[in-house]
Amino acid sequence: MIFHKYGITLERLKEGDIEMVRQWRNSDPVRLNMNYREIITRKQQREWFQSINNEKFHYVVIQYQGEKIGLLNDKNIDWDSLTSETGIFIGRPEFYHTFVPYLVSVAGIEYLFHLLGWKKQFAHIMRSNRNAIKYNLELGYRLCEGQKDEECQLYELTRESFEEAAGKIRKMVRSISSGNTKSKILLEHEDYKTGIAQKFESLLNANPHHLVREETEEGIWYLEAEDTMVVK
Repeated sequence: MIFHKYGITLERLKEGDIEMVRQWRNSDPVRLNMNYREIITRKQQREWFQSINNEKFHYVVIQYQGEKIGLLNDKNIDWDSLTSETGIFIGRPEFYHTFVPYLVSVAGIEYLFHLLGWKKQFAHIMRSNRNAIKYNLELGYRLCEGQKDEECQLYELTRESFEEAAGKIRKMVRSISSGNTKSKILLEHEDYKTGIAQKFESLLNANPHHLVREETEEGIWYLEAEDTMVVK
């Protein structure tokens, strides 16, 4: 699966990229903000990839201006209740204090809630990671009940809380994305083998937004015919 919006490309993780991701994940700026902080071996990484390469997990490599810079994921996907747990890390330090993470998050959240009709997204954040907490609150995440004293805290996001909290950020993202505001989704042949393409298609075909479906040698494209997004 490949998703394009706001100048960002999100491409489903393939085996050829897992060593790059492992190096990012083992770096101190990433690892020390995680609940699991042990160094991950090549063997562990291969085993992990085999365990998540199915329809219950969706890990995507973040690309910006043709460069691979990080990883975004939805895991423990419940296709019946349309809920999942998300996570993100940027593996390239030069992008930490830029607008790029906002481009990624807004693109990914709008895809879930506006195109797939998602109900709720959860995120675990370390209580000590103040920057991540501030960032997620700006996007509309709210601390779940009973989590105040937990070290690894659970937050939740709904479409309503996102639209209520993130209006200024969404306008900023649209203003700096050079007109790349339409969504483009490619479901690749490999996605049909894992079963995740069929899950995505059922939701995309039920979407009230006007999406144009095109069959190509690459796979099935879903193209947003016009920019219908309303940002308050």
